[in-house]
Amino acid sequence: MSDSIVIIPTYNEKENIEKMIRTVFALPKVFDILIIDDGSPDGTALIVKQLQTEFPDKLHLVERTGKLGLGTAYIAGFKWVLERDYQFVFEMDADFSHPVDKLLDMYEVCAHQGVDMAIGSRYVGNVVNVVNWPIGRVLMSYYASKYVQFITGLTVADTTAGFACYRREVLETIEFDKIRFKGYAFQIEMKFTAYKCGFTLREVPIVFINRVEGTSKMSGGIFSEALFGVIKLKLNSWFRTYPQKKQH
Repeated sequence: MSDSIVIIPTYNEKENIEKMIRTVFALPKVFDILIIDDGSPDGTALIVKQLQTEFPDKLHLVERTGKLGLGTAYIAGFKWVLERDYQFVFEMDADFSHPVDKLLDMYEVCAHQGVDMAIGSRYVGNVVNVVNWPIGRVLMSYYASKYVQFITGLTVADTTAGFACYRREVLETIEFDKIRFKGYAFQIEMKFTAYKCGFTLREVPIVFINRVEGTSKMSGGIFSEALFGVIKLKLNSWFRTYPQKKQH
């Protein structure tokens, strides 16, 4: 068993999933993979099951009934992982928008540079590294991150990034039952909570490439959750005690 596992939530990713799994397994470092499939009607889970015969010890699958949201998919994955002996836990999309080889950079930062959470960032140093997005969406995403930074006090530039590595201790410390968001705002809440618990966060620059195969899951409701949810997140933090990182 590897010390590292990549959690990939899926919903209708049959065009991408086999290629993604094989690409991760082809890296020079061994990563296990956990797919959390939300009842994809297109047969994504079936493809994963077929590949499990080829990679029985490295490829894992949790099937859920229906589309229950990105946040709950990751939390289900985190709980599964914490029952096992993994030390480094990654979040990644199935659609190749996140460069797979950057898993190695994020691992390096967390395993050997004393960082608790590494974030694959599109916006390091005020540069926007996004390919194939309409300009309106680039601006919306960039300024949404600036807005989140302003409200929360986070120093992270790419607050909505869904590409990350957590050291095990971070996930053991965060109280999952107090994580409220289900959509993309979940990513903001996890970073903010890790920061409030005293963990160190560092951004690793990536180039984000908009999906080529399959369809995006982004919607207006997801965006408004992030917009108004962030204010609520900040207000609630004033009345809450966060468990703190243990001093080693």
